[in-house]
Amino acid sequence: MEERERREDGFREECGVVGILGRGNVVDLLYYGLYALQHRGQQGAGICVHNGEKTWVIKGLGLVHDALSDEKRASVNGYMGIAHNRYATTGRSTKIRNVQPLLVDYKGGKLAIAHNGNLTNVGAIRKSMEESGSIFQTTTDSEIVLHLIARSKGKTLPDRVKEAVSQLEGALTCLIMNEQMLLGYRDPSGVRPLSLGVVDGMHVLASESCAFDLLGAEFIRDVNPGELVVLTKEGATSMQLVPPKRDAQCMFELVYFSRPDSVVYGEPVNEARREMGRALARRHAVPADVVIAIPDSSNSAAQGYAEEAGLPYELGLIRNHYVGRTFIGPDQAARVDAVRVKFNPVRSILDGKRVIAVDDSIVRGTTSRKLVDLLYRAGAKEVHFRVSSPPVTHPCHYGVNTPSREELIASSSDVEAIRQYIGATTLGYLSMDDLEHCVKDKSRFCYACWTGDYPIPVPELANSIPFDVD
Repeated sequence: MEERERREDGFREECGVVGILGRGNVVDLLYYGLYALQHRGQQGAGICVHNGEKTWVIKGLGLVHDALSDEKRASVNGYMGIAHNRYATTGRSTKIRNVQPLLVDYKGGKLAIAHNGNLTNVGAIRKSMEESGSIFQTTTDSEIVLHLIARSKGKTLPDRVKEAVSQLEGALTCLIMNEQMLLGYRDPSGVRPLSLGVVDGMHVLASESCAFDLLGAEFIRDVNPGELVVLTKEGATSMQLVPPKRDAQCMFELVYFSRPDSVVYGEPVNEARREMGRALARRHAVPADVVIAIPDSSNSAAQGYAEEAGLPYELGLIRNHYVGRTFIGPDQAARVDAVRVKFNPVRSILDGKRVIAVDDSIVRGTTSRKLVDLLYRAGAKEVHFRVSSPPVTHPCHYGVNTPSREELIASSSDVEAIRQYIGATTLGYLSMDDLEHCVKDKSRFCYACWTGDYPIPVPELANSIPFDVD
């Protein structure tokens, strides 16, 4: 990939979507909604709005404030719109044409989409469409959804969407908009989150409830798996578009992706992570002086560990939140250097101490190794590395950019071998049993990245599908 983030050898975030139908101009509301979801995608952002007469799209590469400048936002207006933060999974991420929302003209007028997830059967569908004459402008699987909707014989947009999604497999949380209505859909396994809220009589759809908090919106409920929410000037209605299938809500949303101040799948993320930390302390207790987090996604788990262990929780690593992403080169040496640029140890906390460092995952192991070395260089006497999830052994095929299985260190190495590689004094992972007991209903979740049990069929060549994932 051309851009690297803090977790350069780990999972990449997915994407974030926001949709609003109200009154007046909702452009700035969409913009701030994307701000709240910036953690879900940093490679591009876009907004599509309709004002009753005209439909506009503005978009750009980079973070929200760079991609959607004051000047761009002032050039458009609309009472309804959809917005998208992008994190792609291929080197095509810097193509502006792939930044969403995508807007097309078809026989029914204007049609726009913003999508979070990964369709696992797009290869065969796209090949069939191309053979029948379809022309594609992007390399995203989201464009295929637009083609299927445009081809449908359905009389209404919901009818068209129903026909389209019946042909798709995989993770599909999306917002769709024409010139009359805004739709929010969540696939029948509910892989990616989508919630409904309201502010000043305006309905809001968003990937996470933290967007509602920034907008001053009231959380109403999660959109159900297989449900289509329809927003019009008359209000909000819904229909069960597709019967629910085996639940496959992504557990990594709770472990890492979602913001801790969100409620996702009905679970307060902060509390779920604290419980993971408590369980980790019960499972892997060790004499120590201090507990620290690998910031920021592990903060809550580290706090939970410290509470259960009766140890002080300290800010032993300070993360530089103002470091850009594009400066990090693609070669391994540059990725290693990025750890030192983004994290600085607090020597007064670490020097001479037995340190428990809590992280949410170890993927390739490169970052963990450099962090352990960083802590030793700051004077730590011992570094006990604790991971608030089980060993990651399988890639995700549902919208998370994951290294191939061969690159996942836990797929070929046991815990002791990983400990030796990263250089920790001891290493302990959360067990699958413990993880499942940290949520209200363990049967609702997808654990495939830890177990290899994929709840939605994955084609044999899924890793080679030549599309960006949104």
